[in-house]
Amino acid sequence: MSHNTDLLTLRSATKSYGSVPVLHGIDLSIRDGEFLTVLGPSGSGKTTVLRLIGGLEPLTSGEIRLDGQDISRMPINKRPFNTVFQDYALFPHLTVAGNVGYGLSVRHLPRKEIATRVAEALDLVQLGRFAERFPSQLSGGQRQRVALARALICRPRLVLLDEPLAALDLELRRQMQEFLKSIQREVKTTFLFVTHDQEEAIGMADRICVMEAGYIRQLGSPHELYYRPNCEFVARFFGENNLVAGTLGSVQDGLRAIDTALGRLLCSVEGQPHLQAAATGAAAFAAFRPEALRVASAGDKDNRFSGTIADVAFAGSSTMATIAAGGEASRQRLKMRLASRVEGSAFTAAENVTLAFAPREGHLVLA
Repeated sequence: MSHNTDLLTLRSATKSYGSVPVLHGIDLSIRDGEFLTVLGPSGSGKTTVLRLIGGLEPLTSGEIRLDGQDISRMPINKRPFNTVFQDYALFPHLTVAGNVGYGLSVRHLPRKEIATRVAEALDLVQLGRFAERFPSQLSGGQRQRVALARALICRPRLVLLDEPLAALDLELRRQMQEFLKSIQREVKTTFLFVTHDQEEAIGMADRICVMEAGYIRQLGSPHELYYRPNCEFVARFFGENNLVAGTLGSVQDGLRAIDTALGRLLCSVEGQPHLQAAATGAAAFAAFRPEALRVASAGDKDNRFSGTIADVAFAGSSTMATIAAGGEASRQRLKMRLASRVEGSAFTAAENVTLAFAPREGHLVLA
């Protein structure tokens, strides 16, 4: 297994339902052994990608290659993949052991081998003592783990997970996120995980593919997408970026100026030739994270601006302040994340503040 070897590749993959296009000729490579998350809002095409790979839907055009071989027309039962669905799709009349071993029994493996592999799979998902129970006797999280054991028992090359945690409550979702990631590391199988939840994607994925309206907008590590979104859609969709509209100015020492309603701001363009080369005067956004903002000190010469605290919301370990900044005609609402303090917030509503962020923590996105 190597994270640098492509296991599966989509080439110019399109999908239409009648005259309605759902995927517009996308190219996507899934590396052997990685945890790849496909992230996007409803209608972005993310589940369609999973269904095409799994053989649940035929391609309209393009191809799917596994180890370099075209499998676009390979029937679903011949593809070495297994799918975990949101609703688990367990057989209610079979026990946990019967559900997990079903794929092996239809292949007519010897009973003894099936029993051994079922026991191993249930131990892997920590459900060994539930083998004789029925799905109706299990919690949502336990049913999810049965579905995962059933997907893994046939030793697939790729496990497809279609929003598998969406039906779980918040605490159980967090536990299952950690559990799924640890299982994936242990079995070293490639996982393709579909979700609309950014936090879920950040916490689990080696790489994230962000989709919108049937197009791939950006593909990269969680860190890249979080701190270096390549377009306005990714910047707005992926976390709580502050975006301030403006026009591009000069480039110097890896920084580029942008003239905005908050004044002239400097943002990093290091290692981003398309932002260094963009025309002066071009429309763009300065993007910076809520945690990048801080109360300005005497040493902050760049990216200083004044604002008024509009709202302060406590969120456990952090507190989110909403700041109204800029002139009356071009009022900006910005978010600032502060570490929560036992004695309460450092800010109060209607307080005037001067804020700043380091140029290296700012990023430019073309409009």
